[in-house]
Amino acid sequence: MLDLPTPRILTVTELTRSIRGILETELPFVMVNGEISNLRRPFSGHLYFTLKDQDSQLKAVLFKTQQKYLREQPRDGQQVICRGRISVYEPRGEYQLIIDYIERLGTGDLQVAFENLKLKLAQEGLFDQEHKKLIPQFPSRVALITSPEGAALYDFLKVALHRFPSQPIEIFPVRVQGKEAAAEICAALAALNRLKRSDIIVLCRGGGSIEDLWSFNEESVARAVYDSDIPVVSAIGHEIDFTIVDFVADLRTPTPTAAAEAVIPNKEILAEHVERLKLKLSKTVLQQIQEKRHQVVYQQRLLGDPRSLISHNFMYLDNVYSSLVYGYKDFIFKRTMQIEALSGRLHKLSPIQQLAFKQQWAGELTRRLQSVMVQQLEKKKNRLAAATNLLDAMSPLRVLGRGYAVVRSGPHEKPPGALVRSTKQVNVGKDLEVILQEGKLRCEVKEIKKDGRDERI
Repeated sequence: MLDLPTPRILTVTELTRSIRGILETELPFVMVNGEISNLRRPFSGHLYFTLKDQDSQLKAVLFKTQQKYLREQPRDGQQVICRGRISVYEPRGEYQLIIDYIERLGTGDLQVAFENLKLKLAQEGLFDQEHKKLIPQFPSRVALITSPEGAALYDFLKVALHRFPSQPIEIFPVRVQGKEAAAEICAALAALNRLKRSDIIVLCRGGGSIEDLWSFNEESVARAVYDSDIPVVSAIGHEIDFTIVDFVADLRTPTPTAAAEAVIPNKEILAEHVERLKLKLSKTVLQQIQEKRHQVVYQQRLLGDPRSLISHNFMYLDNVYSSLVYGYKDFIFKRTMQIEALSGRLHKLSPIQQLAFKQQWAGELTRRLQSVMVQQLEKKKNRLAAATNLLDAMSPLRVLGRGYAVVRSGPHEKPPGALVRSTKQVNVGKDLEVILQEGKLRCEVKEIKKDGRDERI
């Protein structure tokens, strides 16, 4: 008889682990349609429920980290389509579905809407290659429109930091899922185009269901990407995921990591490329210098020694200078002789002599006139003095000086200021003004004597 090998005896754990390995290997990705039942959420926050149909049921779990991509919370009795992988929960020996995402049955309507919008925009030419803008090879700044809490952001930054640590990256935080996500994405695109400080815009989001990614299937977002003056790179979902934005964008990358590799230059590769260019430039410059040197030598042979030309020109310059100096001196001498001859003739005919004579004659006449004026002035002074003495002798003031006075009627009499020469001109009580040598007197007539008779008041 043949001795058959004794079969290896497995423990329950080993068997269960083997079954799990087979299931995870043979069924790495499945999509299951069923009804939710026995839904529960323990303290951990994970969702545990059963998917069932008329004949069978399947344990399922949706971990807390995947629930942020849900548009609505699952409920008992819902018909859903689940995407995930089959595994075995070893402590109980139960196989279960570990879910990546859930979409309600009927999301086929979203796929129809997706295809309709895709056809409409394609007919309008939004997907045409001629409208695609070139992606700068060395962007000065990269703008990242994404959720600040998503793993896609960290995947992108990790690759960017490795490839080019000093690359400026500006993050515009937006919602990438939900009703308000599309409006925020459009606003971010408009703001970046208005600021004009970035060379590339990257729309970045992790994978999910068609509902999770629907913000990037909105017509408003697609048109905002098309209208952008700055090149737009889409990095949405996984490699198998497609959105409308992927078709409109200037460049579609399958993942955020691939987007970072596409838009962020590799520092090491650039350094090698620069080094090669430096060597090529040095070689080219040296070659150009050598060629120019040969040209200089050839031109020197044709030109000869320029120093001999300089010497010749110096001698020519000396001759020209000597001729110029001689000609200038001769010209000056001739002009000087002409000026002297003309000066002699001008001196003979010059009015200066006549002017000097006239000035002498005018001086003599001035002296005579002054002498006559002095004599006339002296005569006039003498005559004036004689008239002044005569006038002084006849002046009433001179008489007043000897004790006499001038009597006039007072200012209130009629006529006022009339000289009084006789007693007949006055009456008792009349107002008189008596002018003395020094000052005046106001008097009233008290008594009048006429021919020895007295008239009293």
